[in-house]
Amino acid sequence: MKSKILIANRGEIAVRIIRACKELGIPCVAVYSTADKDSLHVKLADEAVCIGGNSSKESYLNVHHVLSAAIATGCNAIHPGYGFLAENAAFVDMVDECGITFIGPSASSIKLIGDKASARQIAIKSGVPVVEGSDGVIQDVKEGLKVAKKIGYPVMIKASSGGGGRGITIVRSDDEFALAFERTQLEAASSFGDDSLYVEKFIDAPRHIEIQIMADTLGNIVHLYERDCSIQRRNQKIIEEAPSVAVNDMLRRRIGAAAVKLAKAIQYVNAGTVEFLVDPKGNFYFIEMNTRIQVEHPVTEMITGIDIVKEQIKIAFGKELSFKQRDVRINGHAIECRINAEDPLRNFAPSPGKIHNILFPGGLGVRIDTHIYNGYEVPPFYDSLLAKLIVHAPTRKEAIRKMRVALEQFAIEGITSNVEYQYVIMHSPDFIKGNIDTGFIARLNVQLEGAIK
Repeated sequence: MKSKILIANRGEIAVRIIRACKELGIPCVAVYSTADKDSLHVKLADEAVCIGGNSSKESYLNVHHVLSAAIATGCNAIHPGYGFLAENAAFVDMVDECGITFIGPSASSIKLIGDKASARQIAIKSGVPVVEGSDGVIQDVKEGLKVAKKIGYPVMIKASSGGGGRGITIVRSDDEFALAFERTQLEAASSFGDDSLYVEKFIDAPRHIEIQIMADTLGNIVHLYERDCSIQRRNQKIIEEAPSVAVNDMLRRRIGAAAVKLAKAIQYVNAGTVEFLVDPKGNFYFIEMNTRIQVEHPVTEMITGIDIVKEQIKIAFGKELSFKQRDVRINGHAIECRINAEDPLRNFAPSPGKIHNILFPGGLGVRIDTHIYNGYEVPPFYDSLLAKLIVHAPTRKEAIRKMRVALEQFAIEGITSNVEYQYVIMHSPDFIKGNIDTGFIARLNVQLEGAIK
């Protein structure tokens, strides 16, 4: 492949993509904001271009600056990573108009499945189970109330263009609905530039199970099994693991087939993740599809041995998937802990600042994806993710033990992180037994608050 790739992102995912490019022998260009001038991805790339000021709007979300950097440096492809412009269909259209390859799905696929109300209709037509809810976008509070009464409380009011845990409000009565609707609408408009909402039945104590899929331009679509992302705080994932202890072989086949069916329905190409809720009885319901690489993709790589980012790049340049469904096997168990610059004792307040000393764990089956280093200044302008600590072992029990040791040996001085909080989770009896759902963290925090008092 005679290529040159611009990486339209920052932080650990930019470093991850650079690594894949270098292993493939492809030159790569980093873009950065003024706040990220000393970031590791800037140092590791073959070239680097400053595209604007500290804020995302001035830099990583500035479409014209990103495209100008790609054209000026002679790039013929752009990898968006996750977040920022990764699921922006208008950006993909502009990339195509410039004659540059977008390493991801088509703009039409993003439009079809990126709008959650539209995605719901596609799932229904494809025979994929969905949670009971509105048929499409809710026009006003009155219509929303009518739907909520029909399906029964509690319900969720969700942003059609939402993501990252934002734009979701749980409502438990008529009295709460109007205010919740207005608040969610404002959040959706400010976060996604789209205030359209839909209403969905709230399932109590579900597992959040997602299926990684890969699809090439030749019509081959393969799933790489499931990840369990149930450990969440305020709808933001904290710990991910693969495979899920709640998914047996029969459910694994059914939910994997449903994910592939949905991807085929929109003629999807490249990496994507189809997300489901699984109730205590083993029923699964489609909730959304993320048309990009996921933060938690390493746990899938660890159990399958497949480099998802390399496959993304190859697919974008017309290569066939290097494996068939029959070739994909689950090997052992992997767990990922997201290490964030935040203070668990201050309601997880962000903790930017300078890292004075850092020690990374190592050993067989231990992986760290990060952009931080000793002396690095963590900026206050972006997501608080510092690193992803991933372990792999033959069994879940061994993986938990390996993660405990890795967390014990992970030291960051100068800023506050959630390393100790993750260590507490690894010792939770419910986590160890696999008794987890999306309400796990809320229950754990109540227990910890009681213990501190």
